[in-house]
Amino acid sequence: MGGGIGAPEHLIVNGKRLDGRKLDEIRPLKIMAGVIKNADGSCQLEFGKTKIVATVYGPREALPKHISRPDRAVITCDYTMASFSTPERGRPGPNRRSSEISNLIADSLAPAIMLQKYPRTMINVYITVTNANAGTRCAAITAAAVALADAGIEMRDLVTSLAAGKIENHLALDLFEVEDNFGDADVPIAVMPRTEEVTLLQMDGRLTPEEFKTILKMLRKQVHEIYKVQKQALISKYKQEKSEEEVEQ
Repeated sequence: MGGGIGAPEHLIVNGKRLDGRKLDEIRPLKIMAGVIKNADGSCQLEFGKTKIVATVYGPREALPKHISRPDRAVITCDYTMASFSTPERGRPGPNRRSSEISNLIADSLAPAIMLQKYPRTMINVYITVTNANAGTRCAAITAAAVALADAGIEMRDLVTSLAAGKIENHLALDLFEVEDNFGDADVPIAVMPRTEEVTLLQMDGRLTPEEFKTILKMLRKQVHEIYKVQKQALISKYKQEKSEEEVEQ
């Protein structure tokens, strides 16, 4: 957060953000389930210019065996950004930031998964960011939840994630890259929408208590709209599978 060299003169012009959106408007969202046939479950998500592919493998035998739990499954996550996902080519392989986000995603998803149904197994989630334009951790959680459901893993609910922030003293949903780099605050959240249980809540920057409450209200409302898109992606995938089965018969 905060300004610096390269910061635009204004982030809001004539009441509109630099990408033309209103303050309470998110970027265009597209979600597709079942896009990777060799995975147990998968999802492709496009959130504006941010693009994510999530794959899930399992439940399968926990290896190495010392990580297994006798009463539940173990969930692991591997979050990586493709070297071509940003203008500055990154080094391939894991780093401290990707490891932290991997753990954060796993912790955000775990409360929604009925882990006790799968003792002594592991569920592996792999996230690849193919294009980054802010909001990647939220997009990754949203995509991973769809991939888990696509894998047929029993869940209490999907997990839906979104961020909001403060730019030039205005509260705004779903910051894109310029806003994220030069705004004043960022608040990512992950929620199980059916019960509204929060599985992730962070804040970077400063907000007044009233601003924080307002942002949470904005996020909770929009999370339910994203939830509808997640469910529709799964419905569309299984409708297509059913149609293909009927054609084969």
